[in-house]
Amino acid sequence: MTARKSKQEVQAERVATPVGEARITWHRAPKAHTVLALGHGAGGGIEARDLRALAAALPAEGVSVALVEQPWRVAGKKVAPAPRTLDTAWRALWPALTRAGLPVIAGGRSAGARVACRTAGELGARAVLALSFPLHPPGKPEKSRAEELTGARPPVLVVQGERDPFGRPEEFPDGTELVEVAYADHGFALPKSAELTEEEAMGVVTGAVIRWIAAGAGG
Repeated sequence: MTARKSKQEVQAERVATPVGEARITWHRAPKAHTVLALGHGAGGGIEARDLRALAAALPAEGVSVALVEQPWRVAGKKVAPAPRTLDTAWRALWPALTRAGLPVIAGGRSAGARVACRTAGELGARAVLALSFPLHPPGKPEKSRAEELTGARPPVLVVQGERDPFGRPEEFPDGTELVEVAYADHGFALPKSAELTEEEAMGVVTGAVIRWIAAGAGG
């Protein structure tokens, strides 16, 4: 599925939280019906290929995308803080995401997906988009984080790379709504031997999310 392209408004907003200043980069839809809030992982920021692809594609579908940078990242630190600190910041900036009165889908990649899953129910998110959910540390499947995923009260869509060492698609609990990205690793990077391009892989991601939201985001 190829998303329509349109002009979009991009605006940065700084939000004070108890653990430092966060930043939201808004990619606003001209006639938005939904907000998709996406946090980044512990090893990178909002420049991740999947976050950029969704921010480029979804405004044309009536979805404003809010790319959220945690305070540690805004402050230029290289190591993410404890999960409870990430959750504190996310809770504090949530009112900025709901200000327009639109339904908000909470989401993110890797550590950002975990934050969204842990807090979605209490914050009233319509659904959760989990990109590259880190089901377990690489090589340690016994240290499962499946409870965070299954414990999220709103519907959850997982988008996972076929070769993700943090959890391959077949490792997820039965009943998980999951879209597999062929050949992709945790960052949705592809090997040279892959039979699809990065653009095509990102098309799988954006197309799946667009269809999911259009169908009511699991509702």
